[in-house]
Formats: sequence, C-alpha cells, structure tokens
Amino acid sequence: MTDTTAAGLTDPFGRAVTYLRVSVTDRCDLRCVYCMAEDMTFLPKREILTLEEIDRLCGAFIALGTDKIRLTGGEPLVRKGMINLVRSLGARIGDGGLRELTITTNGTQLPKMATELFDAGVRRINVSLDTLDPAVFAAITRWGKIDQTLDGIFAAKAAGLAVKVNAVALKGVNEDEFDRMIAWCGEHGLDLCLIETMPMGDISGDRTDQYLPLSLVRSRLRQHWTLEESDYRTGGPARYVTVKETGRRLGFITPMTHNFCESCNRVRLTCTGTLFMCLGQDDAAEFRELLRDPAVDDAGLAQAIRDAITRKPKGHDFVIDRRHKRPAVARHMSMTGG
Repeated sequence: MTDTTAAGLTDPFGRAVTYLRVSVTDRCDLRCVYCMAEDMTFLPKREILTLEEIDRLCGAFIALGTDKIRLTGGEPLVRKGMINLVRSLGARIGDGGLRELTITTNGTQLPKMATELFDAGVRRINVSLDTLDPAVFAAITRWGKIDQTLDGIFAAKAAGLAVKVNAVALKGVNEDEFDRMIAWCGEHGLDLCLIETMPMGDISGDRTDQYLPLSLVRSRLRQHWTLEESDYRTGGPARYVTVKETGRRLGFITPMTHNFCESCNRVRLTCTGTLFMCLGQDDAAEFRELLRDPAVDDAGLAQAIRDAITRKPKGHDFVIDRRHKRPAVARHMSMTGG
C-alpha cells in the first residue's frame, strides 16, 4: 500500500520521494543546443506561477517530508525577484524542514548574485559548463561568452559556495575535452559531473549523432586517471568516483546506458505548475489552478500532492538509436530543468 501520510511520501514502488526540482522560469539568456530550440516561444506571464505560488507549493512538499529542493530553469537567476524565493526557502532549512536548498545555473548571473545566495542559505550549486574552449562554448550555447560563466564560477567560490560543474557529453563536440576539464576542475577545487544527452524536445540535429555513452568515456578516462570508487551521494542520480590525482569527485549521470530509476527519489515541478513524476514520461499532475482556487486550502493541496505521488511510474523509457529519431518526450529540457 502506498504511504501518503504527513510523515513522508512513498511511491507505489516503495521509493521515498524527498527531492523536488523546481523550474522557476522557461526563459534563459543562452540557447544550449540540447536544451532549447534556437527560436524559442516563451510562455505568457499569466501561465507562469508567481514566486509566491511556488513558495506555497514548495512549503506543502516540505510539510510532507521533502528535504531537498533544487531551483532550476531555464536559467533560474534571470527571473525577477528570484532572490526573494531563495530567501523564503532558505529560511526553512533546519530540523523538520529542508536539509538542502541548491540551484542549477549557467553561471552568468553569479557575479552579482553569489553572495546573496550564500547569505540566503544556499551552500552548493551546479554550474552548466560543457567545454573550456570559447569557440565550442559559443557554438553549444549559440551566443554565449565563456568568460561570463567562468567569472560566475569564481564569484561563487569566493562567496563560499561549493561548485559542481555539469557537462553534457556530446559526441564530436566536447568528447576530447574531458581530460582537460578534470585537470581544470582539480586545479580550481571543483567537482565535475558528466551527463549523457537525453532524447527530449524537438530541437535541431540528429540526437544519434550527439549521443556519447559514458561507459565509453569512463573507459577512456581510466587511461589517464585513477578513478577510485566512492559511496558519496548528493541525493540525485549521479554516481561518483574520486579522481586520485586531483582529489576531486567525478560524477556520471547515465539515463541511457544505466537506468537509475530504481533509486529515484524526485519529482519535477515546471514553472507553469505541472508536476512531472518522471523526467522521461508525459504523465503529470496540474497544480496551477489548485493554487489559484481560493477554495483549495493547504490540506487540499497536500492531498493533491499525495495523489500525484501514487502515479509515479517505475521508470523512464529513454532510447536513442537510428530507429527512434523522435524524442522520447516532446517537451524541451528547459521546461523541467533537467
């Protein structure tokens, strides 16, 4: 029987759901090729949850046992007033509340926001950086300037934030850079996480041409680095090793070569109030109208969350090969924040 008591949320397969990823905006100041179309049509403001609505829904999840929230986008830090949401959620860190509040960002806004984020309670962030080559960075992001992201990383470090670099592994694009990135992260005291590209969204390019299995990458890296097994976990899907030569962690997120669904503890809320119980499935629960209905109190909101968790599927069905040219799900990665 599914446990839906206030003490916690457990899905039909016995997995405790304790991790909420929240996309606060569909907008971004970059256009990464694996995340967005070049000419994106963004949502009208009325369809986007207000920061107050997001805060209320996050509070309901926390009351039901959620102890980790990650704020994502699009690019979360471009949303006006974002720091107010961070402060409100940061105030819930502690006994009976959140264990951790984290953010995934492209880093461009960190030079002006890193200190405020630290002061609000954030201690760890992920920064998306797929390459150290300025030309390749511009190609992947379509118009980005790598110095903005690098300045953001160093500003975050200076503010006291632990930084993990996220890099999507793209065949023929950045696959010859991972040795350099490991060395660079070691030099600057950063962890690195490599991510397999996922079949999401109608974007340009043949996904079979981009796909690079991390099992192959790991084998190549062992030729130059000593990768020591680690039991370190952050609560997400990454599996980590320690790079002996640098002392830093190296993570692998492998939705394609190794389905990590058996330990999935998370659900994802979009900026429109849609809750996806699985990144790779289309089934979802809608919360925007509930949040805007004065007749729905906190108890009703909590029950809607419990009902949604009873629909969490066993796993995703991602596949990339020459026979499956369409994405597994049609929505862009920017909608659900990864």
